[in-house]
Amino acid sequence: MLNLVDLSHRVISGQQTYPGLPAPTVSAYLSHQDSRSHYTNGTEFHIGEICMVMNTGTYVDAPFHRYRNRGDISQIELQRLANLDGICFRTRGASLDLAAVSRFDVRNKAVLIHTGWSQHWGSPEYFRGHPFVTREAAAWLVQAGAAHVGIDSLNIDSIDGGQRPVHSLLLEADIPITEHLCNLDRIPEQGFRYFAVPVKVVGAGSFPVRAFALVP
Repeated sequence: MLNLVDLSHRVISGQQTYPGLPAPTVSAYLSHQDSRSHYTNGTEFHIGEICMVMNTGTYVDAPFHRYRNRGDISQIELQRLANLDGICFRTRGASLDLAAVSRFDVRNKAVLIHTGWSQHWGSPEYFRGHPFVTREAAAWLVQAGAAHVGIDSLNIDSIDGGQRPVHSLLLEADIPITEHLCNLDRIPEQGFRYFAVPVKVVGAGSFPVRAFALVP
């Protein structure tokens, strides 16, 4: 029997994902009440509207997010987004360094980093002192052939200063990045399948996903 584990945060109107970026606004373009005039008695529909930056909730980064001449969200191969063999590293609140990953086979796998930081989601604490992936660990993941990398933290990079070496290395190698995962404590360290598929939006560098794991 298989178990589906939801690894995504909900997108809620007014809830901020990243400091400095606006929170989404979710509303009705056409409400159930207002739609009644278009249909026969007893028939009504809701047509929603959302205004958001594409880095909202749990989302995937495409190479275009970092490099202006590289592929956007619509161009990521499904083989890097869906039905990937997964491996989960548990850092217990620390950043992921080279020593933690270099002993494992990650080729063609989705590498998920369980820091536990998602427990702070929706609070000011989420924006302060988050764990991340080191440059050395990212370089090793590229060399080792990882297919996808995700983390349950504010950012896969340290945001102290203006450099983003992990984004730069992974996206240059066409390795998509999922940020703001959750519930990674509910999946095993190995033996699961990972899915994080965005809408095929042309010109998007990032886009929200319903990430989940298929666990035997």
